[in-house]
Amino acid sequence: MEALLMLFVAVVVYFLPLIVAVMRSKENAVAISMLNLFLGWTFIGWVVALVWACMNDQAPAR
Repeated sequence: MEALLMLFVAVVVYFLPLIVAVMRSKENAVAISMLNLFLGWTFIGWVVALVWACMNDQAPAR
């Protein structure tokens, strides 16, 4: 049972950038999810995806 809980926690932590992006309604949520899915295992990719998900969207130029 503990192994199943640890697996669940690991999956949630791995996809944390995607969860943050969806909760913040990011315009680039799909790109963030692709970066997280394919490069998240490198840790650098995971950090980049998390930072990108936490950044504010740019307002359109007038």
